[in-house]
Amino acid sequence: MLFGDEHVRRYVETDGAEGHDWQGTTVLILTVTGRRTAKKISKPLIYQEDAGRYLVVASKGGSDDPPAWYLNLQADPEVTVQVLGDVFTARARTATPEEKPPLWDKMASTWPAYNDYQAKTGREIPVVILERA
Repeated sequence: MLFGDEHVRRYVETDGAEGHDWQGTTVLILTVTGRRTAKKISKPLIYQEDAGRYLVVASKGGSDDPPAWYLNLQADPEVTVQVLGDVFTARARTATPEEKPPLWDKMASTWPAYNDYQAKTGREIPVVILERA
Protein backbone atom coordinates (compact mmCIF):
# COMPACT_ATOMS: atom_id res chain seq x y z
CA MET A 1 0.00 0.00 0.00
CA LEU A 2 1.35 3.40 -0.92
CA PHE A 3 1.60 6.04 1.79
CA GLY A 4 3.65 9.13 2.66
CA ASP A 5 6.86 10.02 0.85
CA GLU A 6 6.90 6.80 -1.19
CA HIS A 7 3.37 7.53 -2.40
CA VAL A 8 4.45 11.02 -3.50
CA ARG A 9 7.58 9.72 -5.25
CA ARG A 10 5.78 7.03 -7.25
CA TYR A 11 2.85 9.32 -8.09
CA VAL A 12 5.17 12.04 -9.43
CA GLU A 13 7.39 9.57 -11.33
CA THR A 14 4.39 7.96 -13.07
CA ASP A 15 2.15 11.03 -13.52
CA GLY A 16 -0.29 9.39 -11.14
CA ALA A 17 -0.47 6.02 -12.89
CA GLU A 18 0.68 4.68 -9.51
CA GLY A 19 -1.02 6.34 -6.57
CA HIS A 20 -3.91 8.33 -8.08
CA ASP A 21 -6.40 5.51 -7.52
CA TRP A 22 -6.03 4.50 -3.87
CA GLN A 23 -8.25 2.35 -1.66
CA GLY A 24 -11.35 3.06 -3.69
CA THR A 25 -10.86 6.80 -3.97
CA THR A 26 -8.57 9.30 -5.71
CA VAL A 27 -5.44 11.12 -4.55
CA LEU A 28 -3.68 14.29 -5.61
CA ILE A 29 -0.30 15.64 -4.55
CA LEU A 30 -0.38 18.93 -2.65
CA THR A 31 2.89 20.84 -2.30
CA VAL A 32 3.05 23.59 0.30
CA THR A 33 5.85 25.83 1.55
CA GLY A 34 6.99 25.12 5.09
CA ARG A 35 6.13 28.08 7.30
CA ARG A 36 9.32 27.65 9.34
CA THR A 37 11.72 26.05 6.85
CA ALA A 38 10.52 27.57 3.54
CA LYS A 39 11.10 24.09 2.06
CA LYS A 40 8.61 22.55 -0.35
CA ILE A 41 6.64 19.73 1.29
CA SER A 42 4.47 17.35 -0.76
CA LYS A 43 1.61 15.27 0.63
CA PRO A 44 -0.73 12.73 -1.00
CA LEU A 45 -4.32 13.71 -0.16
CA ILE A 46 -7.71 12.29 -1.02
CA TYR A 47 -9.57 14.72 -3.25
CA GLN A 48 -12.73 15.33 -5.19
CA GLU A 49 -13.28 17.71 -8.06
CA ASP A 50 -16.00 20.31 -7.59
CA ALA A 51 -16.92 22.77 -10.35
CA GLY A 52 -13.38 22.97 -11.73
CA ARG A 53 -11.71 23.22 -8.35
CA TYR A 54 -10.35 20.53 -6.04
CA LEU A 55 -11.37 19.70 -2.48
CA VAL A 56 -9.21 18.15 0.25
CA VAL A 57 -9.85 17.64 3.97
CA ALA A 58 -7.45 18.67 6.76
CA SER A 59 -8.41 15.76 9.01
CA LYS A 60 -5.16 14.28 10.39
CA GLY A 61 -7.21 11.21 11.25
CA GLY A 62 -9.37 13.11 13.72
CA SER A 63 -6.48 14.51 15.75
CA ASP A 64 -7.17 17.54 17.91
CA ASP A 65 -4.31 19.25 16.07
CA PRO A 66 -4.55 20.16 12.38
CA PRO A 67 -2.07 18.62 9.94
CA ALA A 68 1.14 20.59 9.39
CA TRP A 69 0.35 21.01 5.68
CA TYR A 70 -2.82 22.90 6.64
CA LEU A 71 -0.91 25.27 8.94
CA ASN A 72 1.60 25.79 6.13
CA LEU A 73 -1.01 26.72 3.54
CA GLN A 74 -2.64 29.11 6.01
CA ALA A 75 0.71 30.90 6.21
CA ASP A 76 1.20 30.76 2.42
CA PRO A 77 -1.88 29.84 0.37
CA GLU A 78 0.02 29.61 -2.92
CA VAL A 79 0.45 25.87 -3.50
CA THR A 80 1.26 23.42 -6.25
CA VAL A 81 -1.19 20.65 -7.08
CA GLN A 82 -0.67 17.53 -9.18
CA VAL A 83 -3.67 15.56 -10.44
CA LEU A 84 -2.41 12.68 -12.57
CA GLY A 85 -0.01 14.40 -15.03
CA ASP A 86 -1.52 17.87 -14.59
CA VAL A 87 0.69 20.05 -12.38
CA PHE A 88 -0.50 23.56 -11.63
CA THR A 89 -0.29 26.47 -9.22
CA ALA A 90 -3.33 26.98 -7.05
CA ARG A 91 -4.58 29.17 -4.26
CA ALA A 92 -5.82 27.33 -1.19
CA ARG A 93 -8.57 28.54 1.09
CA THR A 94 -10.72 27.06 3.80
CA ALA A 95 -14.38 26.60 2.91
CA THR A 96 -16.59 29.05 4.78
CA PRO A 97 -19.15 27.70 7.26
CA GLU A 98 -21.87 28.49 4.73
CA GLU A 99 -20.27 26.60 1.83
CA LYS A 100 -18.81 23.70 3.83
CA PRO A 101 -21.81 21.33 4.38
CA PRO A 102 -22.26 20.12 0.78
CA LEU A 103 -18.48 20.01 0.27
CA TRP A 104 -18.06 17.92 3.44
CA ASP A 105 -20.79 15.58 2.24
CA LYS A 106 -19.03 15.17 -1.10
CA MET A 107 -15.73 14.34 0.61
CA ALA A 108 -17.33 12.00 3.16
CA SER A 109 -19.08 10.15 0.34
CA THR A 110 -15.68 9.22 -1.11
CA TRP A 111 -14.01 8.60 2.28
CA PRO A 112 -16.65 7.85 4.95
CA ALA A 113 -14.02 7.77 7.71
CA TYR A 114 -14.04 11.60 7.63
CA ASN A 115 -17.29 11.46 9.62
CA ASP A 116 -15.59 9.21 12.19
CA TYR A 117 -12.63 11.58 12.37
CA GLN A 118 -14.92 14.55 13.02
CA ALA A 119 -16.71 12.62 15.77
CA LYS A 120 -13.34 11.94 17.48
CA THR A 121 -12.34 15.59 17.88
CA GLY A 122 -13.74 18.86 19.13
CA ARG A 123 -11.82 20.59 16.32
CA GLU A 124 -13.89 21.61 13.32
CA ILE A 125 -12.17 19.72 10.50
CA PRO A 126 -11.78 22.03 7.51
CA VAL A 127 -12.51 21.39 3.87
CA VAL A 128 -9.85 23.12 1.77
CA ILE A 129 -10.67 24.45 -1.69
CA LEU A 130 -7.84 24.51 -4.23
CA GLU A 131 -8.48 26.89 -7.14
CA ARG A 132 -6.18 27.23 -10.13
CA ALA A 133 -4.18 30.42 -10.03
